[in-house]
Amino acid sequence: MSDTATPFSDLLTVDSEGRPRVLPTVHHLEQLLEMDAEAVLERFKQDQVADFRKVVEELKDPSNALYAEFAELRTIAEAQGDNPFLDTALFDPQALEGMFLELHDHVMAHPVWRHPFFVRVFNGEIDKQQLTEFALHYFNQVKNTRQCVALALGRFSGVMEMPYGQLNERISEMSQIVLAQLVADEYGVGSHEVEEYPSLGGLFASRTHIVMYRQLFEGLGVPFEEQDVPMLHAVADNILIQRLVAGDERFTPLEALSSVGLGMEWGVPEFFTLLLGGMVRFAWQNDVPLTREHLIVFVAHVQYDVLHAISVMLVTSFYANDEEAIARIKAATNMLMSGRYGMVSELYEHVFKEACPGLHEIDLPSQYHITDRRIEQALLKARSEVAEGRVVDTEAYRQKTAMPFVFAQGI
Repeated sequence: MSDTATPFSDLLTVDSEGRPRVLPTVHHLEQLLEMDAEAVLERFKQDQVADFRKVVEELKDPSNALYAEFAELRTIAEAQGDNPFLDTALFDPQALEGMFLELHDHVMAHPVWRHPFFVRVFNGEIDKQQLTEFALHYFNQVKNTRQCVALALGRFSGVMEMPYGQLNERISEMSQIVLAQLVADEYGVGSHEVEEYPSLGGLFASRTHIVMYRQLFEGLGVPFEEQDVPMLHAVADNILIQRLVAGDERFTPLEALSSVGLGMEWGVPEFFTLLLGGMVRFAWQNDVPLTREHLIVFVAHVQYDVLHAISVMLVTSFYANDEEAIARIKAATNMLMSGRYGMVSELYEHVFKEACPGLHEIDLPSQYHITDRRIEQALLKARSEVAEGRVVDTEAYRQKTAMPFVFAQGI
């Protein structure tokens, strides 16, 4: 960075040639604002592959704590002779990496991560009023996501059906631990020592992602009493889809895990980077005094979701023993990504007052089509039960039958 760089709040500096340099406390890509959206997505995809390959190497190292953790389980499984846990990809680094690459490619090639809304915001093509409208309506998504993780966590228990004999309880517990960490990070709570446990007042003052998000409203000048608004229909759909796949008995625990794990975690750092970069660019170009604290919820998701993405991949490997399981995982992520695409399309139309093509209009590749009707029936029922006033034009939403999915032909 040039010695003659000029600071702009604590988000970036501008070098002597007028080029913006994002500060490392905001984002690890110093040249973020000189990249295009496709380059950002490709960089994150490459980095995630490298991060996962590093974990695979650690699983081969006997001196590594992760190796020791799984080696103990392997010893118990071997003592049982025919325990199918030995056949999971966890104990075959090549198979584990292959599974990751197949699922990662499937998720990251979905058009939702390249949605016109994300690209337009990243390019700085948004004004303060439009940014405020986005912030208000996307907040409804942020407020509800963490509950879906909790719903999925509840699917794993000592009474669930599993094929691993003496390891059933421990494998279920490890799945719970990973999901619990996601929930704890979202709610800003967590302590292992009695002395560190917060007071009741401290507990309610926890710095949740909801609290962090409200700091964006402070930067935009939105008073507290105006920060919570009824959901747009597609935002409500996305929230209900996440809740249904995570918690409804129509869907299996593996589908629940896939939805809140791979379906939610892998794309978040990428599109949050596009949103974060766009807001930094907006602030700089329009001389709006936003700071890192105003944007902290986006900064945090970019910095910490790498651990989330890898941890959920590892526990997913506990349950993905064949091609049918891999297909189920892909199908679960397809439902989540379809809902998100619909949500962002309606946000585009609401914010920019322009039409935006939906999934049905973009020639969606067949591997992302929904292959059964469970989610359709579940979503219709969930829509009919929404509380009055929580969704824009509640009665119309309750009666709505159009789906945000492209269903496979013949189902």
